[in-house]
Amino acid sequence: MSTHAKRERLLLADLLEAAGPDAPTLCEGWRTRDLAAHVVVRERRPDAAAGSLVPALKDRQDRVQAEFADKPYDELIRLIRTGPPKFSPFAIKQVDEGANVVEFYVHAEDVRRAQPHWSARELDPVFSDALWSRLERTARLLGRKAPVGLVLRRPDGQTVVAHKGAPVVTASGEPGELTMYLYGRQDSAKVALDGEPQAIERLRETKQLGI
Repeated sequence: MSTHAKRERLLLADLLEAAGPDAPTLCEGWRTRDLAAHVVVRERRPDAAAGSLVPALKDRQDRVQAEFADKPYDELIRLIRTGPPKFSPFAIKQVDEGANVVEFYVHAEDVRRAQPHWSARELDPVFSDALWSRLERTARLLGRKAPVGLVLRRPDGQTVVAHKGAPVVTASGEPGELTMYLYGRQDSAKVALDGEPQAIERLRETKQLGI
């Protein structure tokens, strides 16, 4: 049975292929070629990918990613589609599902929503629940630098606290949209904000959501 991560991987590859190597993305400073290189390096060069977490390794990460970005674009797409090598932890189904569902969903939307006249993708309920369960586990980490209290609310009324504080702003939307919002794609996420006007404005101006 196909996993969410595998499906999102193939969708991301399809979107990158259709967009071509020089299309814009929601990742500041990255074209589609750079985003594809990032995905490949993350899975195939853990020595370099660690730069996302270890500042001392950031230069190495940037250098290796630039080297991959110089590879033929078709090769990068092929590497994304075929998945990680056998020695990679991501080759383990449970690890892939745990680490890549949100990664691939967000990056697929980074490609989709950067294109003109993009349309919202309707997610099936099972996948929406999968995204919500991950938000429940990671909301505090992703929202830790919010300038005000932040609560996420999905249409069925379930909520999760992303940041404790006052005043409180409630962000309402589908789990996929709340995921994009909390991962720093506020301008492209279809969410409604409710709270004091000044608190909402502070939240709209922040660049601090996400990892």
